[in-house]
Amino acid sequence: MTFGEDDAAGVGFATARGRDWPSVRQFNVFLANRLGALLELVRKFEMTDVRVVSLTVIETADCAIIRLVPSDYERAFEILTAAKLPFTESDLIVVKVPDNDQPLLSITKALLGGEINIHYLYPLLVGVGPLGSTAVAIHVDDFESAAATLQNQGFTLFTETDLSE
Repeated sequence: MTFGEDDAAGVGFATARGRDWPSVRQFNVFLANRLGALLELVRKFEMTDVRVVSLTVIETADCAIIRLVPSDYERAFEILTAAKLPFTESDLIVVKVPDNDQPLLSITKALLGGEINIHYLYPLLVGVGPLGSTAVAIHVDDFESAAATLQNQGFTLFTETDLSE
């Protein structure tokens, strides 16, 4: 496998990095459940040009899991690594909220029709893409089938590149 060459023998760098695949990387950051921990995490991003596009908190008695979608995956990886924070990564599908009377019903029905299980769903804090569209991030049990199902039914999926615009 080669990187940076777009000939038939090699895989282009953008393809190898998954930039054109309709997915967005989410960081699952593990924080001690203590006063000010979330502030410290958010401050690490606010001191840079990396925006927090979406954030949700799962709180337990001992720790909190912060699900965070940044505007720039590589830079966010560097920020979290430099801060020595424990984290994992996972893929999300980011779907433009359709302009109809029941947008969430439309999305969930489409995924049910494809027999896709939704683990969780949450909105993005900022508009996505060149038009600033409203979108939701969805974690599913079968990413590839979910992406194909939504695209086949005419939904717009966003990539990491769309988050940085």
